[in-house]
Amino acid sequence: MEKRKRTVPAVIVIFGGTGDLAKRKLIPALYNLYLDGRMPQNFQIIGLGRTDLENSAYREKLFNDLSVFSRSGVPSLEEWEGFACRLYYFRSSIESFDSYSGLEEKIEAAEIGFGERSDRIFYLSVAPRFIAKVTENIKLAGLADGLDHDRIIIEKPFGHTKTSAVELNELLTSSFSEKQIYRIDHYLGKETVQNILSLRFANALFEPLWNAEYIESVDITVAEKIGVEGRGSYFEAAGALKDMIQNHLLQILSMVAMESPDIIEAEHIRDRKVELLKAIRRIPVEEVREFVVRGRYGSGTIDGKDVVGYLEEDGVHQDSITETYVALNFFIDNPRWAGVPFFLRTGKRLLEKSSSVKVNFRNQAEGPFRDIYGGDQLPNRLLINLQPGTDIRLRLNAKKPGVNTGLRTAEMIFDFGADNQYSPEAYETLISDMLAGDPSLFMRADQVNEAWDVIMPVLDAWSQGSDDLLVYTAGIAPEELIIPHTYRTDIDELTSRCLQIT
Repeated sequence: MEKRKRTVPAVIVIFGGTGDLAKRKLIPALYNLYLDGRMPQNFQIIGLGRTDLENSAYREKLFNDLSVFSRSGVPSLEEWEGFACRLYYFRSSIESFDSYSGLEEKIEAAEIGFGERSDRIFYLSVAPRFIAKVTENIKLAGLADGLDHDRIIIEKPFGHTKTSAVELNELLTSSFSEKQIYRIDHYLGKETVQNILSLRFANALFEPLWNAEYIESVDITVAEKIGVEGRGSYFEAAGALKDMIQNHLLQILSMVAMESPDIIEAEHIRDRKVELLKAIRRIPVEEVREFVVRGRYGSGTIDGKDVVGYLEEDGVHQDSITETYVALNFFIDNPRWAGVPFFLRTGKRLLEKSSSVKVNFRNQAEGPFRDIYGGDQLPNRLLINLQPGTDIRLRLNAKKPGVNTGLRTAEMIFDFGADNQYSPEAYETLISDMLAGDPSLFMRADQVNEAWDVIMPVLDAWSQGSDDLLVYTAGIAPEELIIPHTYRTDIDELTSRCLQIT
């Protein structure tokens, strides 16, 4: 499906226009889209904040931020001036309705200059506690009454339990239609994640083999070197399960395992994702310890530098039982995936930064090479590296060089970095799709609710005690913390490789 640039003018309002997300991701993304000709011919960006700033000071600040955070580097004067003249700052208060009346005047002034009604985009780069007040005031001010023109974008977390997620969705849909709401998950904007569907459904090589008959297991891993990086207070309320599994990893899982959509169109794709999430077998509360491992990083050494443990991080309670690592074993109850384990794991302060999907094919049970060189014949494996490397690797068995007929493994590699010099950042892709009115890569309310439903039994089990919380040494490899009954170890061996059980 060819994605076309929307030609209708746009006014993009950023609540939190002086915040960290705006300077690191949103403004750089909008600037690069402008450079690449992916913005409407007429557009205006209005950053909102409590600070008293003139437009010129706001623009100077964003110029300095772009020089640090934009993939295109320091802006040239000509390019910057073409973009900066569309940047405005409006001092406002989220709680004050007068601010929304003033914002309406700003938007209408821009539309008079455009000569037509614009698409109005409201990006809520604010803390979750402000969402209710912002959405209520946008509705009361009548700022987003155009069902086909106006959109609201919100960032995770989408609730903190299934109940709160349902309440949040009810709150949003009381002010906007579902088609206006764009719940953003930046992982879905990554090139390699988007390519999962193309790889599966556009290649006759894979789709006939993409089932339990030929696939033994699937691993989805998001490992991080960093700790909580000054966000201890936030992480205390979230933990790895809510922060990563509930959204990023379950969304990747849904793309890997979903059934083929009838057509490549937003609602068809999202329908298939919801079907997949509903098919994930819920882990009974009493069996969580068999299928889930959780841990917390202790002190250790990474890249030759000593790092503190999680309990020593700022904003972390000394009696914290928050997990910084979690690994889960899921099964999908449908004909395609019957009996195939899906292993999801994520954690902080691990050996390296690495995100990947690994599809492990079954070993060939019979055949001439299996009979003679069985020990040399490894099962085929498809490795999709999401970051920091961006490539797809297919492991094959091939003949060893020379006169002998033994086997060796070889890899076929598709390297995104080498293939494409233009590689947009995830936020560029997602904002471009949002401007075009394409919600394919954004989460619908029922997706969010089902993802929460998948992990609620785990949260319920953990609420009953923390004696299964392992403490691991910072710098450990992600596969070192293993789900006991499904991998190569038992709980005693697992414990011995960690520091302690709290």
